[in-house]
Amino acid sequence: MKPAAVPAWRRIALAAALGALCTLGFAPFDAYFTAHFTAHFPVWPAPIFSLAGLFLLWQRVATPRQAALLGLAWGLGCFLTGVSWVYVSLSEFGDMAPPLAGVATLLFCLTLALFPALAGGLFARRQQHTVPWRDALLFAGLWTLTEWLRGTVFTGFPWLAVGYSQSPPSPLAGWGAVLGVYGVGFLVALIASLIGTLFATGWKKPWAWLAIALLLAGGALLRQMQWTRPVGTPLNVALLQGNVPQSLKWDPKRLALSIDTYLQLAKTHPADLTVLPETALPLFFNEVPRDVLRALTQHGPALLGVAINTKDGGYANGAVLLTPTFQASAYAKRHLVPFGEYAPPGFSWFFRFAHIPMSDFTAGAPRQPPLILGEQKIAPNICYEDLFGEELLSALPEATLLINLSNTAWFGDSLAQPQHLQIARMRAIETGRTILRATNTGMTAMIAPDGTIAAALPPFSTAALVVPAQGYTGLTPYARWGNALALLLAALACLPAIRRRFPAKAI
Repeated sequence: MKPAAVPAWRRIALAAALGALCTLGFAPFDAYFTAHFTAHFPVWPAPIFSLAGLFLLWQRVATPRQAALLGLAWGLGCFLTGVSWVYVSLSEFGDMAPPLAGVATLLFCLTLALFPALAGGLFARRQQHTVPWRDALLFAGLWTLTEWLRGTVFTGFPWLAVGYSQSPPSPLAGWGAVLGVYGVGFLVALIASLIGTLFATGWKKPWAWLAIALLLAGGALLRQMQWTRPVGTPLNVALLQGNVPQSLKWDPKRLALSIDTYLQLAKTHPADLTVLPETALPLFFNEVPRDVLRALTQHGPALLGVAINTKDGGYANGAVLLTPTFQASAYAKRHLVPFGEYAPPGFSWFFRFAHIPMSDFTAGAPRQPPLILGEQKIAPNICYEDLFGEELLSALPEATLLINLSNTAWFGDSLAQPQHLQIARMRAIETGRTILRATNTGMTAMIAPDGTIAAALPPFSTAALVVPAQGYTGLTPYARWGNALALLLAALACLPAIRRRFPAKAI
C-alpha cells in the first residue's frame, strides 16, 4: 500500500482531531450528550473510531518517524483536551503564573504524548501490509504495552487509558473483571484496528466482522457474571461532602469553617460509619481537638481524611478509623502524586513557582492491613491511588469494602471529577467490590461491583450521601492475576509480526 498523497500538515491535524475525538468517549460527555438528546447517547464507541482512524493513518506513512509524529499529534489532541484540568490546578490553586502554568501543562501533555508516538514508530517498523490480521494484532499489542508503560514509568500516569472509556453501558466493560483496564484497552485497540482493516479492504473480511462480534458479545456475557459474593451485614455509611472552597481550605482563619461544616453534616446524618474526605480537617490527627473527634463519632465510628505523623518524624496523607471509645487504626497513602505531594529528585525548584501546602509527604508501606469494622474489613485509598488498579489488589482478598477519600477541589469545575469517578467504576469491576467515594467537592458516590453508580451526590453541594454498603468476598480473575493476562495478550499479539520479520533459518 503506497502512502497517500496527503500533505503532512493535514495528516498531523487529522491525528490531533482524532485524539480530541477520543476524549469524547470519557465522562462526562455521556451525561452531557444524553441531557441534550431525548434518549441515551452512547459515547463509548468514540475511542474505538478514534484509534481506527489512527491505525489507518499509520498504515499510510512512509517511515517510522512519520508514524511517531502522527502518534505525538494524536496524543497532544487527546491529552490537551482531556487533562486540561492540570492548568486549573497549577494556575488557580497553585498560584503559578498563568504563562508558566500553560507551559507546564503543555510540557506535561507532550510527555504523555510520547507514548502513542512510540507505539506509532514501532508499528511502522513492523507492519506488513500484505497480512491484515498481523497488522491488526500488532497495533493492539503495541498500543497496550505503551499505555501500560505510561501508567508505570516515573511512578506512572494512566489517566485516560482507553479502557476507562468502556465503563457501563459498554459491552466491553465485562472484560474488566478478567483483563483489567489495560486488557479492555487492548480490546478497544483490536476492534479499532479490525474496523480500520475492514475500511481499507472494502468491508470484505468476514473474519474481522466475526472477531468484533465475538469480542462485544463476550463482554456482554461476562457482564452477567458474579465473580464475588456478599459477606456480612451491610454498613449504613454516611459519605460527607463538605464543599469547602480550596481557596479557603488552608487558611488558618477559616479552619472553623471546615470543622463546623463536617460536624453539622455528621450530626444530621447518623450512620454506622461516617466518612470524611481527604484532608477534610486541615490538621494533623493529633492536633484535632478531642471535642471535635467526640462529636464526629457520637453516632458510631468515623473514617477521617487527615494528615498523620510517621515514626521517622515525617508526615503522611492518611485515613484514620476512630471509634467512639477513641480506638484508632490508620492507613498511610503509599502512591504519592509527583509535584503535588512530593518533589521528584532534582525538581525541588518546582515549588518556587507553585505554592502547594503540605507537599512533602512520606509514602506509606506498600502492604497495609485492612481496617476492621465489625464484619467488614475496609481498605482505604486516597485520591490518586485508585488510578493504579494492580496496587489496590494487595488488600485482597481480605478487604471486603474499598473506600476512596479524595479532595478534587484542586481541579475546580473541570473534567477531572467525572473522569475520576469513571476510573473508580473500573476499579469496582476489577475487584468485584463495592467502592465508596467521599470527596470534598465531588463526585461523592457508591459504586456497585458491576461498575454501575448506585447513588451519587451532585458536585459542588454541601451534603451527605447515606447508603447501605454491602461488603463482598472472593476474587475476580483480574484480582488473581493483575495485569499479567493483559500484558501477555499484548506480547502475544506482537509476536506474529516480529517472527515474520525475522524468519527462522532453514535447517
